[in-house]
Order: sequence, then C-alpha cells, then structure tokens
Amino acid sequence: MATITGFADSRTERIATSSFVWLGVGLALSMVALGGRWDIPLAAWFAPIFLLRFTRTSSMPLALGGIVLALTAQAMGLVASYGIAFNVQIALICLTLGVLYAVPYGLDRIFAGRLGPLGRLFLLPAAAALLEYLIAMTPTGASLLTRANSQGENLALLQIISLLGPYSIGFMIALGATAANQIWEAPSRQSWVRYGGSFAALMAAVLAYGQARIAYATHGAGPATVRVAGIVPRADLRQPASDGVTMANFPPSPAVRSATTTPEKRVLYAKIQEELIEDTRKAIASGAQLVVWSETAAQMLESDKAAFLPRIAEVARTGKAYVNIGVGVPFERNETFLFGPDGRQLWHYRKNNPVPAMEPVAPFKNAPPVVETPFGRLSNVICYDADFPSLSRVRTDVMLVPGWDWKEEAYVHTMKIARLRAIENGYSMLRVDYLGVTGAFDAYGRVLGQQNTLDGKRNVMYVDLPTQGVRTLYNLTGDLFAWICLAATVALCFLAASGRGRRGSIAA
Repeated sequence: MATITGFADSRTERIATSSFVWLGVGLALSMVALGGRWDIPLAAWFAPIFLLRFTRTSSMPLALGGIVLALTAQAMGLVASYGIAFNVQIALICLTLGVLYAVPYGLDRIFAGRLGPLGRLFLLPAAAALLEYLIAMTPTGASLLTRANSQGENLALLQIISLLGPYSIGFMIALGATAANQIWEAPSRQSWVRYGGSFAALMAAVLAYGQARIAYATHGAGPATVRVAGIVPRADLRQPASDGVTMANFPPSPAVRSATTTPEKRVLYAKIQEELIEDTRKAIASGAQLVVWSETAAQMLESDKAAFLPRIAEVARTGKAYVNIGVGVPFERNETFLFGPDGRQLWHYRKNNPVPAMEPVAPFKNAPPVVETPFGRLSNVICYDADFPSLSRVRTDVMLVPGWDWKEEAYVHTMKIARLRAIENGYSMLRVDYLGVTGAFDAYGRVLGQQNTLDGKRNVMYVDLPTQGVRTLYNLTGDLFAWICLAATVALCFLAASGRGRRGSIAA
C-alpha cells in the first residue's frame, strides 16, 4: 500500500481487498464516536481517516455504497445509544442521515483526484462543515452526528466554537483525515513535515487559544452572580398525568382528547401544580432570586391557565423574585411564562422544535425572548430548541433551558449538546431537566452545578450563575464560517469539474 499515491484503480485486487479493511476499521471507530453515551473522543479523529482511505481506494460504486452503509449504521448506533425504539420513520431518518453525511466523501471521491494538493486537502473538510450546518437547519438540528458533540469534555478544543461555531470541529476532524491520507498516499519526510507538521501546528494553536481563553476568564475572580433554583416535579405524579399523550395518538381523536380531561387527570394536574408552587415558595425563601421549572412541569388544560397564571404572578410578587414556569397542554402547548418581582408577565415562549417522531405537539415559530433584569439579560429556549445553534444564537447573559429527557440520553443532551450553546454565545446557562441531568454552565462551558434527576423525586438544584455574558465572534457573525465552507466547496468542485484543478498523480 505504501506505493499507492493517488486514487483507486478498481482493477487492482490488492487495493480492493484492503479497502474493506479500512471500511471495517473506520466503521468500528465510528461506533464509539457518535456524540452519544459510549464515546471515545479520540476515535472521532481516527474514524474518518480510514473511511476516507476506503473511499479513495475503492471503485466509485463500492466507495459510494460502502460509505452510505457505514454512516447509516453510525446513525443507527446513535439512535440505539439513546434507547429510542426503531420504527419505519426512525429507520428512514437514519438512512437519510447516512446518505447526507456520505456526500462529503462522495465529493472527495469524485473531484479530489482532479485537484492539486491543497484542493485535496480542503475539499472534504469544507464539505463536511457545510453539511453539518445544513443538517442543523433540518428538524434533527445539531443533535445527530455533529462532530462537536463527540468532543464535549475537551473544553480547550471547544473554545474554537466561540469564534467559528460548532461546525468548525467537524472541519478540523475532516482536515486531520485528509492530511493523514496525503501522507498515507505519498509517505515521505516532506509529506510528514508539510501535512503532519502543519496540522499539528494548527491543533496546537487552537488548543492554546482555548487554554488561554479559559485561563483568563473571570470565573472565580468575583463576578456578579444570581442565585437560581431549578425545580422538577415528582415522576409518580407527572408520568401518569401524561399517559396517552404520545405520537401514536397524535393528532388526538375525540376519545383520546377526552381522556386528558377526566376528573382523575385533573386531580393529578392540580397535585402537580400545588407541589411546584410549594417548592417555588421554599426556593425563594432559601434565597433564590430566579426560579426555573423543567419542561412542561405543570400539565394542565388550556382552560386552567386563566386561574393558574395569576397564582404564579402572586408567588413572584410576594417573593420579589423572577419565576419561569414550564407548562404543558396535552397535544397543544409546550410553553414557558416568566413573571417578574412585580408580578408582571415578562414573556410567553412556545417551543419551536418538537422532537421528530417523538413529541406530540405541533411546531411553533417564535424568537427566544430577551428580558432586561438587575442581573443581566435573561433568555429562554425549551429542551430540543437548544439543539439548534442558529435559534440559540441570542445576545443574552443567562440562558434558561427547561428540559425533559430519559436515562439513555440524559447526560448527553445536557453535558455534550446544550452545553455547547453557552460556549458559542458567551452566556451562562441553566438546563433544568426532568428525568435527566440538570446542569449549569458558565460562558466557557465550565460546570457550575449538576444534578441527576432520574430518581423522579421533587428535585431542586441551587446554583450561582454569573450575570455578565461575554461577547463571542460567533454570536456576532453567526454562521459565516459555514458560508465560507460553502463557497470553498463550490469553488473546488467547479475547478475539478472544469479541468482547471491540478490533477493528482492518478485521475479518479
């Protein structure tokens, strides 16, 4: 294999045989680099090296078919790690993701052999970052196979997303793959220095930036903070209150809808509401200046809100605190209301992005609210909304994220996905998670508080959140890096297709 300096000649049996080895190794590494529960972060850097070796040393049909199958399997592995039951819709989502994530490899296989060294180096990374951005615009958001999610514990590395956004991690991982393959195809001291040395220098610069950003942060140096309490209801009431409120019953028939209005259900709703109000009063009495409930903590009918919301306003007014409540109206609403210390309602926000194939409520379009308070700007998105970087790109100091998860996905959703939004945008974050992991972070992604709520009890977590955010380039410029990647991808494909790119030693 050391003598191979370009792309595959399908007539070469040795290459074809070896390519299956690279596919197998790449797939095996991919299954522990999902951005899920079973991650080995370093595997995310090595998997694309072997997958790219497979596509570059296989015939065109084999390369395209193999990479689609491998990446579909990776998507299925992520779904399995989340404990999500497979059905036709989930299978189609996995297949679609497999096809989409194979596109950068397909472009590399088709065009990179007609480009010079720089073109071959940058086509795959640009296309990979662009694809992550485009997928994040779909209903799956950035929660499935975005490479940054696999690096959730490497805070020094992740600081680069404050400049370029989350897709820059996918760009760097793919760049490592093309640099390694440049060396693999033409191993020499010059290649090691040119590609290996340059990539190592880039990584050193990125990590140095991250270390410096964290080292010079103000955390621990006496920043102003606000005392916040995150409250979740107890599961033995909340779970039966939502029985039958599933995708299988959406949209609801008259019989299903009537089942949510029975006297028994209304008793459950009332008990949950009373306990949440009691816990809120206790939290305020314990010093909380801001109280946040988990997603749809209070289940109720639409007709109940007229009597319920004034009670929350009174709690906020009496306690001189801010109270952000999560309300769920079966099959209709997933929303939050913020009340200020004068009892006024300061926002009413509805969830934009229900979880595809899982959450029985219609999507809604509204911008995250922003409210000025004595402890900085407050904003709010709900659970899965925080999987969408563009929606979460809000200029605020504190972001509140009511959530609801389950055991297989709980840690991942809070600590690997939602946490990234704090780094990208420079705000503190509190994610209050029912049946999951409640987490609080500063503007650099450092953990300020964490609580496992899977025990189903009336959990309350107290944390002091910094009240002054930091400006980030990503928050200011948005997905400019993704658009640069779009321009680069189009330009490189055009140069290769038009014959203006410098050809490699073996044409595709």
